[in-house]
Amino acid sequence: MALTKSRQPRKQRKARFNAPLHIRRKFLSAPLDDALREKFGRRSFPIRKGDTVRIMRGDFKGHEGKVLSVDLKRERITVEGVVVARADLSEVPRPIHPSNVKIIKLDLKDKRREAALLRGS
Repeated sequence: MALTKSRQPRKQRKARFNAPLHIRRKFLSAPLDDALREKFGRRSFPIRKGDTVRIMRGDFKGHEGKVLSVDLKRERITVEGVVVARADLSEVPRPIHPSNVKIIKLDLKDKRREAALLRGS
């Protein structure tokens, strides 16, 4: 989805950083697992709290867990079990960019979300 008609990187970045939250939701899309891709006929889908993801890049590569939160402002998600230790040994969740994960199980409790999945195919 093109935000602006400009090709200048400066204006592309500005449009991305100043985008409203309802458009930022699309930035938080992640690729679907092969089985889901085959089932729904689409390559990626926006991540939602409750989805199960597998981390594909970084220190936690291979880790699977549920999405605990989605931060539209910072474009990051937090995944169950992905934590780092602070100096005082308290553990805090490590935010991950959605491009570094793959959705392996979708939370389809909401009928509108299921309809959106099928609409793309």
